[in-house]
Amino acid sequence: MDKERTRLLKQLEKLARCNVNDAVKLAFLGEGEMEEIDRLDLTPLTGFKRSDKGGVEVQLADRAAILETLVKLSAGGEDQRAAEFFQAWEKQAEKQEET
Repeated sequence: MDKERTRLLKQLEKLARCNVNDAVKLAFLGEGEMEEIDRLDLTPLTGFKRSDKGGVEVQLADRAAILETLVKLSAGGEDQRAAEFFQAWEKQAEKQEET
């Protein structure tokens, strides 16, 4: 569990620090440039919609919520909060594996 915990904390830290430039670039890619997607860091991207009229909706990870989670996990009583967080994460991962 320690390896998984460390991995998840690193992912949260990456989300908290990530740059959103590539997510914005994605919004401006044309039909002929779709091969560029593989080169973009879309880590903070949680949703993306492009309408038939050219409108684009980009949804990004909530940095404030991520930072709040990191603070809670590093504050006093970390063991209990962290254990609850990682247990919930593992349950969600198990549900996804079942589908």
